[in-house]
Amino acid sequence: MATELQNLSSQVIKSNFDFSNSKIAIITAEWNSNITLALKKGALDRLLKEGIKVENIFFKEVPGTFELPLAAQWMAEKVEIDALIVLGCVIQGDTPHFDYVCQGVTKGIIDVNLKYNKPIIFGVLTTLNSEQATDRAGGKHGNKGDEAAVTALKMLLLK
Repeated sequence: MATELQNLSSQVIKSNFDFSNSKIAIITAEWNSNITLALKKGALDRLLKEGIKVENIFFKEVPGTFELPLAAQWMAEKVEIDALIVLGCVIQGDTPHFDYVCQGVTKGIIDVNLKYNKPIIFGVLTTLNSEQATDRAGGKHGNKGDEAAVTALKMLLLK
């Protein structure tokens, strides 16, 4: 379903599960930092709201979105991490670079999910322009970082 038709940022997790001891890593790309920092804040705020202890949230930064899969793999190797959230933003330009980065990151994150059998949540915006990115990083379409945190917690419930 198109993002414009669905805003999950106000979604409620219907569970009595105690998330407080869950350990979550948030890996954020530095590229397009005005967007990725807003996504990170959205994810952090939601995790805290859902009862995750601040000392159980681990932060890492990578230079760009393309580096997210390797960083996720390194973090997934740590036994104590229950779920990971990767946050990035790729904005289409005039060259096919956008396509290669988006395809590579998507495939990389899928591979790490399956290799480590841990939820690694794809919180990467792949937008046509800056306005679309802003709309999804706390703007009119909510905050996709918040939604990535909800997804991580729902996957922990599923497991």
